[in-house]
Amino acid sequence: MDDFSDILPHDGVFHDLAAPSRKALFQTLAGLSARQTGLDARHIADRLAERERLGSTGFGGGVAIPHGKIDGLDRVVGLFAKLAQPIEFAAIDGLPVDLVFLLLSPPDAGAEHLKALARVSRRLRDRAFVAKLRGAGSADALYALFVGGQSRDAA
Repeated sequence: MDDFSDILPHDGVFHDLAAPSRKALFQTLAGLSARQTGLDARHIADRLAERERLGSTGFGGGVAIPHGKIDGLDRVVGLFAKLAQPIEFAAIDGLPVDLVFLLLSPPDAGAEHLKALARVSRRLRDRAFVAKLRGAGSADALYALFVGGQSRDAA
């Protein structure tokens, strides 16, 4: 259940991603996800900004889960980035964000979208897991944390 390989491809994990602002981050993430999905980057960035206007997806502890429903997708897809520098995100706790899990879903994936969002949120509320993400030194190490599940001794 802790394995995210169903929504997070190996090439969808980025270490030390540079983004000076939330808007720049959304444009960068949209471009990266467009390469993976074949969809239009501007459309993805617009959807993310639209969702963000409803309220910040920065849920605290330096973590954000921007998400949106995108025409043309046939399944839920994710992308994870550990930012080179934390950025202002209007998060509920006021702290800047350095860990970002982007979640994109087909427009008709209501329950599937909510389940994926809940899975990601639950995982990123785990302080020990978040500390491991912050300590990871490469995209491969980050990916291994997401697909390797929880270590047995952390339970």
